Amino acid sequence: MKLTVEKSLKIGLILTFFLINFNFCLAQNVTVKQDAAFEELLTEKRKYNSSLRVNEFYKIQIFNGSDEEAKKSLLQFKKENKNFDVTIVFNTPTYKVWVGNYKTRIEAEKNILLLKKKYPNLFLIKPSSI
Repeated sequence: MKLTVEKSLKIGLILTFFLINFNFCLAQNVTVKQDAAFEELLTEKRKYNSSLRVNEFYKIQIFNGSDEEAKKSLLQFKKENKNFDVTIVFNTPTYKVWVGNYKTRIEAEKNILLLKKKYPNLFLIKPSSI
């Protein structure tokens, strides 16, 4: 197929038309209207979060490893122990499963004695010291 000057001009005009339309679409401004109550709620949440002292509490680490294994460990722990607070934390490069928010070391050590049979490799941590 031979490309003539006429065909080249048509192709050029079509491409120019598409590029102009494409640039016009990208250049449009988007305005987001947000309820004022949302901003107030967000401010209150920030105040609340800053007042939390999670790192001052002791925790028991029952698992350290991959994401999938951490999820399995967390679900298994929750199934067997409904009265404990348990969470997954990511510290590069591994995931950790932490149990409890103990104000005192003695309180945490009492629970270590209960959990040691099922989780022999667990240990006590205080996240602020990590």
